[in-house]
Amino acid sequence: MDIKEKLGKVPSSPGIYIFKAAREKVIYVGKAKNLRNRLRSYFQDSSALGIRKAQMVKEVKDFDYIVTDSELEALVLEANYVKRLKPRYNIILRDDKNYPYLKLTITEEWPRLEVARRIAKDGSLYFGPYVPTGIMWETLKFIRRNFPIRKCRYNLEKPFRPCIQYQLGRCLAPCAEDLRCKEDHKKYTECVNEVKLFLLGERRELLENLQKRMEKFSEDLRFEDAAKLRDRIRTLERLWETQRVISPELGDMDVIGVFRQHDGADVFMLFIRNGMVIGQKDFFLKKLKGLDDEELIADFIGQFYSKEMLIPQKIILPLSGDFKTQSEWLSRKKGETVSISSAGEAKESEVLNMANENAYHSFLRHKEVKPDEVLLSIKKLLNLKAMPRRIEAVDVSNISGAEAVGAVISWEDGRFVKDNYRLFKIKTVTGIDDFAMIGEVVGRHFKSLSEKGEGLPNLMLIDGGRGQLQSALKAIEPFKLPIEIAAIAKEKRDKDVPDRIYLPQKTEPVILEPHKTETHLLQRIRDEVHRFAISYHKKLRAKRTLESPLEKIKGIGKKRRLELLRQFGGVEDLRKATVDDIAGIKGFNRKMAEKILEGLEGRNQ
Repeated sequence: MDIKEKLGKVPSSPGIYIFKAAREKVIYVGKAKNLRNRLRSYFQDSSALGIRKAQMVKEVKDFDYIVTDSELEALVLEANYVKRLKPRYNIILRDDKNYPYLKLTITEEWPRLEVARRIAKDGSLYFGPYVPTGIMWETLKFIRRNFPIRKCRYNLEKPFRPCIQYQLGRCLAPCAEDLRCKEDHKKYTECVNEVKLFLLGERRELLENLQKRMEKFSEDLRFEDAAKLRDRIRTLERLWETQRVISPELGDMDVIGVFRQHDGADVFMLFIRNGMVIGQKDFFLKKLKGLDDEELIADFIGQFYSKEMLIPQKIILPLSGDFKTQSEWLSRKKGETVSISSAGEAKESEVLNMANENAYHSFLRHKEVKPDEVLLSIKKLLNLKAMPRRIEAVDVSNISGAEAVGAVISWEDGRFVKDNYRLFKIKTVTGIDDFAMIGEVVGRHFKSLSEKGEGLPNLMLIDGGRGQLQSALKAIEPFKLPIEIAAIAKEKRDKDVPDRIYLPQKTEPVILEPHKTETHLLQRIRDEVHRFAISYHKKLRAKRTLESPLEKIKGIGKKRRLELLRQFGGVEDLRKATVDDIAGIKGFNRKMAEKILEGLEGRNQ
């Protein structure tokens, strides 16, 4: 069925449409209140399409559509499809990480404060997002030094001996049996409330509470406790003097600034909570020719807020427009009204100007990165057919063949694109065979790319020498892809051999001269994939190490394992214990103790 015939069967319903180019490759996902009218507007000869859309339509070979009950549902579905498929004619945010929050677990009997990257409906209080994370870690460090609530995750159902944090005066030690009475719980709860007020920015209430408690301690002749509160008040006052307060009446809002030039743009966000800037984030976007500002902002909102996050009551934009659907969507996510509008009062305009100015400077900073000259040098150095604008790198990591893993990283347009990073557990290779492992990773990676129709790199860089290169070439051969491959071998200092590049059909390697820009870039890419692979390997190895040998002993469940580790500190100390030592623990007996020591001895051989 051709496109014109297919258009006649499209319903006049809300939904999303998916444009496909050759080989079923998705190039654009859009939403529509009326699918029939929107799709016809693309393919009618009389339609006045912009340059961007006209170019896109030329590539369209087919389309699909999904009907939804409302335009709001279409908006949500569009955001999910764009995030998953990353079509090149959509605005793509290279940012799929969940931002960090501080989580106060107020539903627990003895609450704690921890870092969380996912928002759960668990009754806890979440504060953030903190982007970049520096402010968050400083805040957490300050709270842990000045508010003595616990930071451990231990189950406090049964009491045990306090740790060093109690000795340092940084924890009220609800783990200790003699520090869990009603009065202790009240004191701990007061401290938790102080942390809550501090994170909410309720300065006056917090200081008044601390002042009243200090005076009460003084009246009761508890001068040491009063002095501690006095010092805490002074510390808080000094901290607040240095914090970047905009205006308390602004409350919670996200402010979006934009700077555009030619076909590029920078979107700069300020995260304001309780009138204070707690974070900022910028997004550099390219290939926007023909996309108007309102469409750019609408697409940005759809993608940015599609992740699980705390949404503020207000979002300030650098332009007026129809964002009713986006407002309704975010209101449903938040559970209360979310306003999306341009700046109203003077203070909002002032903050928006700040965001726009930062967008301008961020744009210039991104534009200063000029990778073309470096890439041209690499092209000449390696005698490549095309400019290597997108470079991928492969490495494997293992110890004596154990926990063998592979990794692929991607570099494009002057930066590492972490959306395209991939990890692999080696499945087909046993023993120590780095060559075969490289072959497996390369084969699996390019099989996945060819099946999904994803973008291909211009250059694939293998971490290794000629042997790894030959394995990669053999693995990629069945796919008949127009990709150039090279291997980068690390210097051998003991033999005075520098970093070098091995190329197909060339006997001698290309020596990388130190201090040259192209050398530094290739080394950075090689080091990044090595870091990524070895991090994954260490994670798996640590996981295996943490899998206690106790787990292999029949009859020793999780509760007993934890009790043993709590009593003896670790497996090595447990191995040194006697049968009587273990049998003396509540819930254990001699027979069980003998079985444990026999099991540990067998695992150690």
